[in-house]
Amino acid sequence: MEKAVLNILGISAYYHDSAACLMQDGEVVAAAQEERFSRKKQDEGYPKLAVEYCLQEGGITYKDLDYVAFYDKPFVKFERLLTTYLATFPRGIRSYLKAMPVWLKDKLWVRTHIRDELPGFGGEILFGEHHQSHAASSFLMSPFEEAAICTADGVGEWTTTSLGYGQGTKFELTREIRFPHSIGLLYSALTYYLGFKVNSAEYKVMGLAPYGEPKYAQKMMDEIIEIKDDGSFHLNMKVFDFATGLRMTNAKFDKVFGQPPRAGDEAELTQFHKDMAASVQLVTEEVMLRIARTLHKQTGSKNLCLAGGVALNCVANGRIIRETEFENIYVQPAAGDAGGAIGAAAYVWHSLLGNPRNGGMKSVYLGPKYPDEEIETYLKELGVPYKKYSPEEMVKETAKLIADQAVVGWMQGRMEFGPRALGGRSILADPRNEENWQRVNLKIKFRESFRPFAPVVLAEKAEDWFDLRGKDSPYMLLVAQVHENKRTIPAVTHVDGSARIQTVTREQHPEYYDIIKAFDELTGCPVLINTSFNVRGEPIVCTPQDSFRCFMRTHMDALVMGSFILRKEEMPEQIEGEDWNQQFERD
Repeated sequence: MEKAVLNILGISAYYHDSAACLMQDGEVVAAAQEERFSRKKQDEGYPKLAVEYCLQEGGITYKDLDYVAFYDKPFVKFERLLTTYLATFPRGIRSYLKAMPVWLKDKLWVRTHIRDELPGFGGEILFGEHHQSHAASSFLMSPFEEAAICTADGVGEWTTTSLGYGQGTKFELTREIRFPHSIGLLYSALTYYLGFKVNSAEYKVMGLAPYGEPKYAQKMMDEIIEIKDDGSFHLNMKVFDFATGLRMTNAKFDKVFGQPPRAGDEAELTQFHKDMAASVQLVTEEVMLRIARTLHKQTGSKNLCLAGGVALNCVANGRIIRETEFENIYVQPAAGDAGGAIGAAAYVWHSLLGNPRNGGMKSVYLGPKYPDEEIETYLKELGVPYKKYSPEEMVKETAKLIADQAVVGWMQGRMEFGPRALGGRSILADPRNEENWQRVNLKIKFRESFRPFAPVVLAEKAEDWFDLRGKDSPYMLLVAQVHENKRTIPAVTHVDGSARIQTVTREQHPEYYDIIKAFDELTGCPVLINTSFNVRGEPIVCTPQDSFRCFMRTHMDALVMGSFILRKEEMPEQIEGEDWNQQFERD
């Protein structure tokens, strides 16, 4: 009799970046964020559509699930909120009155909500700790048999940073830093102070940092954060309001640095703001470097696993590789809260049930795929001109379009899991043309001109172009310098000579690899601009419908979906029922 497959559904929800994953006998067969289906950026609700997709991809129903694993413990988090409000009463009364209705209505009743959403499910619902889920998402999904572990984010239940060690199917988090002391919340506080959206635009601060000098880093370390030699730290809570108020910083913070917060996203970005971005970036790197050195000294491991939102700081990750004794680093590609869904499921399968590791996370392409038949049916319904190519012709034609300076929307295969576009849902362009930096930012992405673009490079030629120290970067989570003799790709070279790099092999994504190779054969350059297929304020596209709509509302020149290529100059000005002039929400 054939052994039944054991199905575990992992869920993260109710804060930001809700997601679901399905693990079948220890293999992640599907994972996706709710925002990609709901089209609500950073959707925080129960991931109903993502769950439905995962079950469909796994060929099962609710009744076939053995376990549901939730990524944190709501009651412990609620305890932290109540304890904090009571300790600081009456300062936090406004925040308390805003938070309590949501908690009492929804966030405390996760078990009930899950049962209601999964009719017929008769298995167990298990709750992991937030940083335990982060750690599991990295270590248990890594290729390492043993490794040091660091998780860092804003806050889970109480923990904001945890350190530990893993071997085989077990790991232990032996040290932690607790709320309100948080390197993630420090970075978010500066995101707020610089006029950007918290929990959404921290990457803008990282992109802005190279335009400034870290003039205020020492002042930060003198007056707002004390960092010890081992990487532990302590925030001066007198200058922050995030623990009890509706703001991240307060007037005392303004006094330390001599200016009030920037008045929103549309206000002028001055050199002061750029220097503040550079300063908090340097402070964050210093914390992470000290933590990494301490972990290496304590564990002796040559491997390091990272997760949590701070692990998406690819500049810090690059410095850890270059400046510490760790030889290998693995960052969970969905390092933020979305990845907690995978971590919760992995912890149940490996650590609780004791099943052996199976080589880690095989792929990041875990979302939906749309076959040519479905794409063509949609295009015929629209009545728009298109041309179908063989796979080889499609690759050659797309490479030629890019070499001829077309900006191409690219939808191929399964959608990526995590915040980075990695060749499943990407916008591609020629990195040799410096004008493409501004063109793609302003006319296609509708975003700030200072934002850098990432290069994707053939893995076997990466070291010729970038100082990666022999490391692969398949998930775009390392920053390295562009070699001086290769500064011929200005559209992906940041002002400090760095680049946030994705390396790709044919095994990882054949069509994506083939187009870069074809571009290399045409131009002698094995590098493309790769940015996410979306515009400012919108989630990355998922479906053919999303892709076509984004294509038509921007100045993209061509759209490649499966075997089909559409050219903008051939598109009708209007299609019944569609409004290409709709303005996207600004994030």
